[in-house]
Amino acid sequence: MKPKSPKSFSFAVAYCSIFGHQLKVSKNVTDHIHEYQCAKCGVEMTDTANGLLAKLTPKFKETNKFLANFYKRRSARRQRQFANAS
Repeated sequence: MKPKSPKSFSFAVAYCSIFGHQLKVSKNVTDHIHEYQCAKCGVEMTDTANGLLAKLTPKFKETNKFLANFYKRRSARRQRQFANAS
């Protein structure tokens, strides 16, 4: 989505500020951490460490990328261990 100037008016943003965002999962980082995007206004959010939602900042994006990579490597190692044990 294009970055908007603070002076521009958007009906989607006004709708979301009144009725709330319609969040849909855009990326599964791990089994319990997800990234969401609003279907109306396009704002991106993510789960935080304490279970709340926060806007997806560059720092959160970097953290989620690291967690996804770590989780992927850990899952692959577990699958290899279970395959060898059988």
